[in-house]
Amino acid sequence: MPVAIITGASRGLGRALAAALADRGWDLVLDGRDADVLGAAAAEIERGAPPPVRVEARSGDVTDAAHRAELVAAAEALGGVDLLVNNASALGAEPLVPLAELPVEGLRAALETNVVAPLALVRAVLPALRSAGGAVLNVSSDAAVEAYPTWGGYGASKAALEQLSAVLAEEEPDVRVWWVDPGDLRTGLYAAAVPDDPDFGARPLPEEVVPAFLRLLDGRAASGRYAAPGLVEAR
Repeated sequence: MPVAIITGASRGLGRALAAALADRGWDLVLDGRDADVLGAAAAEIERGAPPPVRVEARSGDVTDAAHRAELVAAAEALGGVDLLVNNASALGAEPLVPLAELPVEGLRAALETNVVAPLALVRAVLPALRSAGGAVLNVSSDAAVEAYPTWGGYGASKAALEQLSAVLAEEEPDVRVWWVDPGDLRTGLYAAAVPDDPDFGARPLPEEVVPAFLRLLDGRAASGRYAAPGLVEAR
C-alpha cells in the first residue's frame, strides 16, 4: 500500500484529504497539535476506510525536530513514504493585522511552520520519495502571489514555500512537486484569519476541493503550481 504523511490533519483540508486517501487504500501518518482532536480524526478515518488501511496519529508541532523524526519513523514502519503533504500552517497573527502591527515573533512563527518545517520534512523523506517516484504536495495560497492588506506575513511565508517548491522541482526530477492554492475555504484557519468575513458561510468546504488534489495524484501531473478551483472545474 502507498503511504502518505499529512501535516495539519486534525481538521479542515488536511483531514478531508486524509479521508479521501484512506478511502483509496492509502496508509497514513497524520500530524496535528491537539492530541485528542487528532486521535479522534484518525480513528474515524480508519473506521471508514477499507481494511487493511492503517492510520497512525502522531500529535506534536511540525517545528519540533523530534516530532518530525517521529512522523518519518512512523511512515517508515508502515513501509515507506510515497507522498508528503505539507498542509500545517501558521498565520503569524490571529486575526490578521497590517504589517505595521505584525509582531516579529508572529512572522518568525509563520516562517518556521510554513517554510522551515516543510523543507526539513522534505529533506528527511527525499531518499524514500526518490526510490518510490513519489510526490511532495505543498499547500500554498493566493496570498503568495497577490498583495492583500493584512495578509503580508502569511503571504510572505507562502511565497517562500512556493519558491522552495519550484527549486525543489528543478533539483529533483524523479519526484513530483506540486504547490497548490486551495482557494479560500470554510476552515478554522480562515475563520481565525478573518473572523468578520461576511462571505464565510458561502465559501467551499475542504471536501469540495479534495478532488483537485486527487486529480494531481491520479494523473501524475507534472511538477508545478496549481490552483484547486481550476482543477475541479476542468474535471
